Amino acid sequence: MVNFGSKKLEDLLKFGIGILLIINFNIFFSKSTVRFDLTEEKRFTISDATIELLKSLNDVVYVDVYLEGDFPPGFQRLQKAVRQTLDDFRVYAGDNVQYRFINPDDFQGQEGKQNLIQSLGEKGIQPTNLFANEDGKRTERLIFPGAVVSFAGSEEGVMLLKGNKSSPPQDRLNQSIEGIEYELSSTINRLVNIDRKRVGLIKGHGELDSLDIYAIRNELLKKYDVFDVDLRKKKELSGYDAIILAKPRLFFSEKDLYKLDQFIMNGGKAIMLLDMLDVNLDSINSEGTIGFPLKINLDNLLFKYGVRINKDYLLDLSSGGFPVVVGNMGNDPQVQMMPWPFYPIVNQFSDHPIVRNLDAVYMKFTSSIDTVRSDNVKKTPLMFSSAYTKTVTSPVRISLNDLRKEMSPEIFNQGSKPLAYLLEGNFTSVFKNRFIPEGFEKTRFKDQSPKTAIIICADGDLFKNEINPKTNAPFELGYDPYLQAEFANKDFIINGLSYLIDENNLILTRNKEILTVSYTHLTLPTMSTSWWWGGG
Repeated sequence: MVNFGSKKLEDLLKFGIGILLIINFNIFFSKSTVRFDLTEEKRFTISDATIELLKSLNDVVYVDVYLEGDFPPGFQRLQKAVRQTLDDFRVYAGDNVQYRFINPDDFQGQEGKQNLIQSLGEKGIQPTNLFANEDGKRTERLIFPGAVVSFAGSEEGVMLLKGNKSSPPQDRLNQSIEGIEYELSSTINRLVNIDRKRVGLIKGHGELDSLDIYAIRNELLKKYDVFDVDLRKKKELSGYDAIILAKPRLFFSEKDLYKLDQFIMNGGKAIMLLDMLDVNLDSINSEGTIGFPLKINLDNLLFKYGVRINKDYLLDLSSGGFPVVVGNMGNDPQVQMMPWPFYPIVNQFSDHPIVRNLDAVYMKFTSSIDTVRSDNVKKTPLMFSSAYTKTVTSPVRISLNDLRKEMSPEIFNQGSKPLAYLLEGNFTSVFKNRFIPEGFEKTRFKDQSPKTAIIICADGDLFKNEINPKTNAPFELGYDPYLQAEFANKDFIINGLSYLIDENNLILTRNKEILTVSYTHLTLPTMSTSWWWGGG
């Protein structure tokens, strides 16, 4: 006879119910993807902006990830993080996100590998030599830490190993993992977005010419409609979401100044990359040349908005180089790279998403920036020089002989200085309480802007690509042929413009942060280039 009140039977029933619950839970979770992020800063949570993008997909996005294979633990983390992110994408996009991992080693033969390298290289995915210690032996293999994203017949490559090359390997891997969502979601957004923003490149005042900005223009055209805008021929700046003013060298009339000012007063966004001094290196010799102040008539406008770019040059011990002929071998001149403190290598950034985890930026003949009082404007420094700097006020003598002098750190004692600012808020017109130029309607004048934003950088050359002297073809923006290194100038511009005018705020996903994990046996190279540090 069964005693239904016995303790033993009660325990058996509880056990059986528990087993049934476990089975039901397994059935439910095998068909559903449910994730819990218990971290305070939600570092494993897909952002609202990405979720909105994924839910809006009306066709399939295909992602080919070239990170399949046997990797050391550090790269296994990167591989796992990419897979996890794509799985999370599928939670919101369903079958409209499809992915696969591809092992480059499956491409047989030298020809197959070369075709792969060429194909991925054309999409911006550069191979990387991975060094690791296996069974006490140092090994080397070629990997492709990137993906190709395809949508509706268009495709674009995306590098997944990013971050700052000067960081320790484990930190750079963490930076790359932190950026996976942004790199993938922003690439998808570029491919699917048909509502393209309009960007105007200001012309008419000696700005960089078409060959100088060829590389960045092509990059901007992937995402935006880009127009040359001759300010002298426009009655007003309207119909543009943002403007870029890159290295003007000629005087702005009051009318042109008014057009710029009223564009901002009407809520326009802008990136201004400005030189305050002019130097002609074509005429430089052993005796040197002189850098004189440029008279471009933008000082009062900048001052009213909250910054002052000083009439000086900032010299930095963390610098690039300048080619100098040190002798001849027969009839061939022998060129040697010498440290050149007028070319700062900028590797200190704020935590703002525009520059977070950014690689080094290369600047040339930059000035120092001060902030001034401007009510209702928030001023965020973005980039800083190294701690070993000095400034020289115009007129500045620039001589090749100075390259041969010992640059003592004791001389470079003015500390780290900001070189770029993000200004956000309600700006006041430089024409407030002044007569507006003749020919403009007073009834349309605005003396206060709605909330808007401007990026100010004290170097126009940051926007300029180098030219191959043998082929006259432009290099990628940020690549220096003398140092044979690639810098993050392009990323700074693209991130800055995304922050200013992309309404979906995908750029904010760059704020993700993960815990540091140390792998002492992994060595990361510098992305297929030799890294040359001058003086720093």
